[in-house]
Amino acid sequence: MTAPFTLSVRERKFNALPGFSLTLGYTLCYLSALVLLPLAGLLLRVSSLSWADFWRLATTGRALAAYRLTFGASFLAALANAVFGTILAWVLVRYRFPGRRLVDALVDFPFALPTAVAGLTLASLFSAHGWLGRFLVPLGIQGAFTPLGVVIALTFVGMPFVVRSLQPVLENLERDVEEAAATLGAGRLRTFLRVIGPVLLPTVITGFAQAFARAVGEYGSVIFIAGNKPYASEIAPLLLVIRLEEYDYAGALALAVVLLTISFALLITIHLLEHWAGRYQP
Repeated sequence: MTAPFTLSVRERKFNALPGFSLTLGYTLCYLSALVLLPLAGLLLRVSSLSWADFWRLATTGRALAAYRLTFGASFLAALANAVFGTILAWVLVRYRFPGRRLVDALVDFPFALPTAVAGLTLASLFSAHGWLGRFLVPLGIQGAFTPLGVVIALTFVGMPFVVRSLQPVLENLERDVEEAAATLGAGRLRTFLRVIGPVLLPTVITGFAQAFARAVGEYGSVIFIAGNKPYASEIAPLLLVIRLEEYDYAGALALAVVLLTISFALLITIHLLEHWAGRYQP
């Protein structure tokens, strides 16, 4: 009589954490306290505004200029990180050279560096009299106190996401397939596009999404290098803070809801693209 029971116990998969109900309950409570309740409070507060008032506050000329800069610069920064972060991850995984460990450690430097310090450092580097700016400004490249400075700061803070996402994939990527493609006569470019590219594409999209999300919410490093000129180099998070300092809570809520909605829509789109890319992996 005990044999079936013993067999069923042995067939159960071992789980180090106690109980599905307990862990799921903790997960839902943790997620609700940190994410769902604040979002619900935000939506509840903004629901007190009429649609006409919300639209008027969310679509002022200054707000539209801030949206364009925030999302445009975030997209450009994430795109640059997707390209150059892939190259950096490839070099760190595939090659051995003096100082490799130091370069690998520097990838995490934006995580450890306070954002205000990063902004001040970048502003001093790219200003007209900075170490880099003294060479770039005569060429017409204004890296500080311009929209370009926003892109530079966002690229700096988002770079680790792409590199750290790609490194484990590249480490587990078998070289036998590449060697087989070369044996069959495929060149370097064709091997990368037809063999390596489809494997890396979902991870590159994931890193792009993470870098983009990080850039949209960035504040500290940007305000020191952007110049913060209304209609020119003012980002949306800064305008939101300005609305709060002016005690314009309705305007701040409208900006927050717009940023939240656009960010969710873009991230869902990126995740759908990631799923689509994953279907075509070899």
